[in-house]
Amino acid sequence: MKVLVIDDDKEIVELLGIYIQNEGYELEKAYNGKEALSKLNTQEIDLVVLDVMMPEMNGYEIIQEIRKDSQLPILMLSARSTDVDKIKGLITGADDYVVKPFNPLEVMARIKSLLRRSTYTAVPEQPDKLEIGPLIIEKDSHEVTTLTGTRIVLTVLEFGILYLLASHPNRVFSAEEIFERVWQQESIVSAKTVMVHVSHLRDKIEEATGGEKVIQTVWGVGYKIEDR
Repeated sequence: MKVLVIDDDKEIVELLGIYIQNEGYELEKAYNGKEALSKLNTQEIDLVVLDVMMPEMNGYEIIQEIRKDSQLPILMLSARSTDVDKIKGLITGADDYVVKPFNPLEVMARIKSLLRRSTYTAVPEQPDKLEIGPLIIEKDSHEVTTLTGTRIVLTVLEFGILYLLASHPNRVFSAEEIFERVWQQESIVSAKTVMVHVSHLRDKIEEATGGEKVIQTVWGVGYKIEDR
């Protein structure tokens, strides 16, 4: 698997590169947004790690370009540590967010988790194709379309949330349970992180279906999709 690290701080790129290559992954480097997009357009990249503040294009702009047609896992790095900054990164399309200065071992743990999730194959009893409400969900290709044929482009984690809820209709999952199953790790901020991803997922579904409320909130408990 190939990881692209995008940061104008060459020391950070070199540091992460050592850990990434030590884990057996291939490494690609980019030091600005235009260079990054060039590599993304010409190479098979499996995961992106990128900084927020960079010359020519910032991290948010790069994510927006990636999300136009790709579910590529994205880990955002930033010296900005407020909840507003984290939520902005997740809403823009990042799958995870790590604050600088960081522990490289934590970054690697998150990289591994995102790569596991992007290649995760659900247990055999789960169907390859789900039709629920206005949606058709393809497990193997991670494609989601409406019954009228509109494609919904989701991130890896958004797809994971949708597939989890859709494959267990009428069951309510807490935010903590969703986080543990989809992210495959524990976190004290899991509820807030899940809330942001569910909100973004809802927006995409409603836009594609003309306002259909597919994911329901059970206040104080969690989220579900009803089998209608």
